[in-house]
Amino acid sequence: MRIAEISPTPEQRRSSTVTVDTDSDQSAVLSKIETAIKSLERHPPAHPLPDSYASEIQLPLAQLTQLVPLPNSAKLFVWKLSYRLWNVCVDLSNASSQKISEELAKLRQLAAEMLLATADVAGIPSPAFKAALFFYKTGLVWFDLRKFDFANNCFEKATDLVSNIEINSVSDYDERKLLLDLNLARSRASWEVSDRNLAIALLNRSKNVLFGVSRNYNALAHQYLSFGKTLLSTSEVSTVNEALKLMNDALELCEKGLRVVKRTEDTLSLKELRLKTLRFISAAHLQNDEFESVLKCVKVLREVGSAGDNHPSLSVLAMKAWLGLGRFSDAEKELKGMVLNKGIPECVWVSAVESYFLAAGAAGAETVKAVFLGLLGRCHVSAGAAIRVINRVVGNGLSNGEGMKVRAKVVGELVSDERMIALFDREGAAKERTTMHALLWNCATEHFRSKDYVLSAEMFEKSMLYVPHGIENRNLRAKGYRVLCLCYLGLLQLDRAQEYIDEAGKLEPNITSSFLKFKILLQKKDHSSAIAQMQAMPSCLDFTTEFISLSAHEAVACHSIPVAVASLSQLLNFYSSGKAMPINEAVVFRTMITILSQEPGNDTDVLKHMKRAHVRQSEVGADIFFGKCEVGRREKNWLAANAWNFGVRTGQEKNYELSSEFFKLASELYKIVGDGDTEGNEEMVCKSIILAVSAIIAEEKHQKGTLQEPEIRQAIELLGRAGKILTSSSSSIKKNEDQIAAIEPHFFFVYTWSASDLYSRLSDAGSQQLQLVKNFASSKCCNPKHLVQIGLEASQGPRSNPEVAALALNSSLAALLASPSPDYQTVALVLRNLITVGSIQKGEPDDESIMERYKQAYRIMVGLKEGSYPSEEAKWLAMTAWNRAALPAKVGQVEMAKKWMSMGLELGVKVPGMEMYRSCMEEYLGGYEKKLKGQEHDQSRAPALS
Repeated sequence: MRIAEISPTPEQRRSSTVTVDTDSDQSAVLSKIETAIKSLERHPPAHPLPDSYASEIQLPLAQLTQLVPLPNSAKLFVWKLSYRLWNVCVDLSNASSQKISEELAKLRQLAAEMLLATADVAGIPSPAFKAALFFYKTGLVWFDLRKFDFANNCFEKATDLVSNIEINSVSDYDERKLLLDLNLARSRASWEVSDRNLAIALLNRSKNVLFGVSRNYNALAHQYLSFGKTLLSTSEVSTVNEALKLMNDALELCEKGLRVVKRTEDTLSLKELRLKTLRFISAAHLQNDEFESVLKCVKVLREVGSAGDNHPSLSVLAMKAWLGLGRFSDAEKELKGMVLNKGIPECVWVSAVESYFLAAGAAGAETVKAVFLGLLGRCHVSAGAAIRVINRVVGNGLSNGEGMKVRAKVVGELVSDERMIALFDREGAAKERTTMHALLWNCATEHFRSKDYVLSAEMFEKSMLYVPHGIENRNLRAKGYRVLCLCYLGLLQLDRAQEYIDEAGKLEPNITSSFLKFKILLQKKDHSSAIAQMQAMPSCLDFTTEFISLSAHEAVACHSIPVAVASLSQLLNFYSSGKAMPINEAVVFRTMITILSQEPGNDTDVLKHMKRAHVRQSEVGADIFFGKCEVGRREKNWLAANAWNFGVRTGQEKNYELSSEFFKLASELYKIVGDGDTEGNEEMVCKSIILAVSAIIAEEKHQKGTLQEPEIRQAIELLGRAGKILTSSSSSIKKNEDQIAAIEPHFFFVYTWSASDLYSRLSDAGSQQLQLVKNFASSKCCNPKHLVQIGLEASQGPRSNPEVAALALNSSLAALLASPSPDYQTVALVLRNLITVGSIQKGEPDDESIMERYKQAYRIMVGLKEGSYPSEEAKWLAMTAWNRAALPAKVGQVEMAKKWMSMGLELGVKVPGMEMYRSCMEEYLGGYEKKLKGQEHDQSRAPALS
């Protein structure tokens, strides 16, 4: 605001010529100041103000203060220059749209300093007040610039200028106003620099300069209230009490002002401020949890005057106070009463609804619904307000139990109300409609994650109400149908889920919809339709092979083995077509075999897929099929080991045909475990071949069939591969034995036994069979009992080979007798079979060799403890030896007959329990010898023993 320039009296004007009344120094200083001001007056307002103006005035002003005393004419000229400087600052500020610059503030302060330097001028009324006014207004400029130290400096200088004036002597309205404004300005500046005590002290000091003026009471009370509101906003308990004290001071000032001021128009603002102060006092009590005090304040506000205060905040304050006291019914009345008050802004009742629901929780959900629907019917409610209410009811977390259901029920009823839907269908509400859809969608998602599919489905269905039916929203609607399908899948309502996914497929036919249809068919156990749906998936534009893998996982989870196998088979077709796949083909085969092995009766399918895997790896290469390095090695080992395990299991189940196929496959797979080199895996290759051939032979016996010659030769060829591994270093006996020892003795026996059995079927393989047994008998792995078994097999049946039997039995007998603790049961068995074989080896009995076997048996029994040698076998030897004398005696071979009878008698002596037989034998032998001495040859047979 411009200040009118000083108009001196004619006498003052005549004596104001500086060139006459001042000396040259004063003239020069004042001339510099005037020149700077003139230059400033010519400065274009649009251009920034340089720093030089302040310095051009400040230096001469400092010189001027040294030139004392100044004549009054010079002082008057200084005042005139000060007013010119102030007004040019005002003009520059008004011409600029920007905030007052610091440079202008400095120039204003220089104008005030010029007045301060000549404050004792004569001829100007109230010069101190005028100088103080300049400092006060400059201080306000510094305050606006947030330069509180400069502002305080100005306010203090202004205070000093008027401090010596008697307050009661001030009669001018503007001067009285200045005294109060200075105190209030200093108080505000002190408050800003956190000197709270000084700020409040200055307010208290201001009570002495009110002069009974309505405006002064209003200004001071307003400042008290402003400080109280500031403290109240900090929400600290200590500051709330201090804020209450300041607000009570403001209320007291209002009351005092109303008593002092008489004019009606002057009391209106004070009454309004009193009501406002009471509302803030009520809010302070609420913040301090003093709910009874809040209600008292509200009661006073509502009863004051003729109509009372109907401010919108009163219902909110009362409602919160009732909530704080736990009186929800009274709070509900206040909340419902807001519906009838059309003057309540939307933000206020929305805040009230939020506060009520926050305190009452799920129990207040129905009230919130009633209030909100009442507001919808009474006045215009914005979509944003509706979103806030729904968001509060939904909450930022899920409740538990019944509370969650109540919330969901209320939200469902609110968002499905026709008025609510119409609110969001208005033009320009697209953003709010999207927000509401997202809010309901997120709520439904949280319920889905907590597996509450009923509430989740309900919320997803409500969210669909906020998706327009335009073509641009087809994908969003399809997405909604898909999640509803998932909800009803979780509830096992498969027909309803089918309906939703069919609708989604119509709107957006994609791989997700196709997969969900597959999932529903799987749940319905319609395996054939599920397989057909899975096979149709590649026709979708957004198809990826991961959905086939996912289909297999789903089928496994539903225990639908046929569907899982079909899915994996479909996946394998992509490998065959050369499509780049994320995992190695071996992993798919491994998964398929694992799935098939979970149920019995799938061994044939397992074998088929294992053979297919073997063919595929030979076609594409082991590194591509299995993978490289350690991963590939593990996959190879897994496939080979499982082929072996299936061979063992099917063999144990007496499914020898499948067992032989698994072992054949295992022998091929173990070859590739070492990258095609059998070194390191030759042991497993050899074992697999041996068990494969033994399974072939076992199948023949199990089925009581007969192997044809081509099958026999094929089996022999297989064993030949195992034999090459066993005898690959035959040129070195030691190395050969070490290699054979590396194979478990049992497997070497099975190899020998199987080969011997097969050779025995061929008419031209006798020598090979004999050599095979010789090799086994001479190996470190040879077990006498195994030799016994081979010997017994070779000595019996239509394919017997006495020579092989004799070799095996003799070798086993030697090994048994060489043992520190011979098994005499087995020794007896071998001796009996050797005697039997010896009887038929050359087509006629060889008495000498057979006699030698009996003598060997006798020598074995000599020195044994009673019972060591099986008594039944010893008895058999004694009786068969005696009975063998019958034939020589009959044909006249007296000496041979005598030998056999003597052998029988000697053996009988060693057998416990043959005393009767021995006495009879001794008597007959004695009589037989007497006859021989008396030349009385008796052609009769020796009595047979039985």
